[in-house]
Amino acid sequence: MKVFKLLVLNLLFLSFCQIAYAQNEGNTNSSGGVFSGSLEANGNFFMTDSAIGAVGTPQYDRQLYGADAWLDLRYSNWGFDFGVRFDMFNNSNLLNPIGSYSDQGIGRWFVRKKIDKLGISAGYLYDQIGSGVIFRAYEERPLAIDNALYGVRLTYDLLEDWQVKAFSGKQKQLFDYYGATIRGLSVDGFLSGGEESGWSIAPGAGVVNRTIDDETMEGVVNQIATYNVQDSTGLRYNSYAMTLYNTLTVGKFSWYFEGAYKTEDVMTNPLLERLDRQGTSKIPGKIVLETGNVLYSSFSYSTNGFGGTLELKRTENFNFRTDPFVVLNRGIINFLPPMTRVNTYRLTSRYAPATQEFGEKAVQLDLSYASSRKLRFNVNLSNITTLEDDLLYRELYSEVTYKYKRKWTLIGGLQYQQYNQEVFEEKPDVGILTAVTPFFEVQYKLSRKKSIRFEAQYMDVAEKKDFGSWAFALVEFSVAPSWSFTVSDMYNVSPTKRTNNDDIHYPRVDIFYTKKSNRFSLSYVKQVEGIVCSGGICRLEPAFSGVKMSVNSTF
Repeated sequence: MKVFKLLVLNLLFLSFCQIAYAQNEGNTNSSGGVFSGSLEANGNFFMTDSAIGAVGTPQYDRQLYGADAWLDLRYSNWGFDFGVRFDMFNNSNLLNPIGSYSDQGIGRWFVRKKIDKLGISAGYLYDQIGSGVIFRAYEERPLAIDNALYGVRLTYDLLEDWQVKAFSGKQKQLFDYYGATIRGLSVDGFLSGGEESGWSIAPGAGVVNRTIDDETMEGVVNQIATYNVQDSTGLRYNSYAMTLYNTLTVGKFSWYFEGAYKTEDVMTNPLLERLDRQGTSKIPGKIVLETGNVLYSSFSYSTNGFGGTLELKRTENFNFRTDPFVVLNRGIINFLPPMTRVNTYRLTSRYAPATQEFGEKAVQLDLSYASSRKLRFNVNLSNITTLEDDLLYRELYSEVTYKYKRKWTLIGGLQYQQYNQEVFEEKPDVGILTAVTPFFEVQYKLSRKKSIRFEAQYMDVAEKKDFGSWAFALVEFSVAPSWSFTVSDMYNVSPTKRTNNDDIHYPRVDIFYTKKSNRFSLSYVKQVEGIVCSGGICRLEPAFSGVKMSVNSTF
């Protein structure tokens, strides 16, 4: 593998030299190549604050600083696409919020080539089948997810709008890869009645196989040997996930449907308990052998001023991983679509539900209506329960936007939430948390380039659960196109025993500077413990106190 990496890097180096030579000769197009790239770099300075719980990790105790960086380089020439990415982690808490990780090296490389109707890709690949229910290889840096497939992918254009795809490889694990082998095959197509008919369908089907390696299976056998005989289970090296999906479009109406099934699979269910060998103690987490299934459907309609989307999903035992022992955001082969609104305000996004792989029934309805260019309404309702109809999450969100004389924009709304903290955060005996959050925002254009924005939110938490109730305020001043300054404070209005009943402020100050394709930020942050989510994938992050810096650049 190291030899092949060196070969790829040498090809990239020669390509870059060719670009440089062409530029020196005053003819940048003579090579016919295109070079591009991007940089993302983040730095954290840790400042101990025992009052908010920002203490106890290696960074606060002794390291004081942590950094992450990704430099992505791409080059296209001679019908090839080349890519290489350098990853760096120094005292990083990105992978484990309460730990420290340091390493650096080639985090990704790939080569692509299209030969007539045949497409060839090799290296670390990102891809998915359908909506990702049975397979999705992707990257989500804020959650430290990089599930690239390290292998080979072939595509072939059967007809103008039909393609078959096959791939095989192993899933990336930091600078290594998991032992299990992943193989997949899919067919996607498109049919329509022509431009005047107003209808089209986009059907597809796929299958993915995961084969557990011998070393991992030996660990599973040894683990089950510690179980009481009544909790013992069978084993499978191979598991198959299959899916059928289709998008039907008729005029202004669209309907997407996907149904997936997974054969018997070895999984660790953290929601179940097992007995020890002697049958005297219960231990959380149990290896099971179960089949799984997912049904997902989305209906959408839009017309002048009105739009609506209804989503439905049922999930049962669809935990599909490279290794039955890995948990949280590690080793996930597939992606289950989230069924809640992506909230952007600080308090409305504080309690976000993670997708439940082992069982959930979910529905989401989103409606928007614009009565004019000045006035717009939005309502969102989501409800998630267990398969036994026990409530996991419920949200009712309403928002009104009003624009006045091109200078004023007023936004106001109300959010109602019920959140099963015991399930989503694994906190025992806390039950359902209920929160009501009114909010409003005012934006005013001072001039063509200058504007000011103000946010205010209040979260009332019933029975003073968790941290209690909160108030949040933010002021932002912007000078287009380069500068933005933000000051905010999150205040624990009615603290609970978790905070020793202390009135605690969580201030934040941000400075952003943008110059062409470069963006710099510097922030002083005090952040409360909470859930961070992206696309239904969530993790619990501890409190933070310190200074954050970031640089983002494209070229």
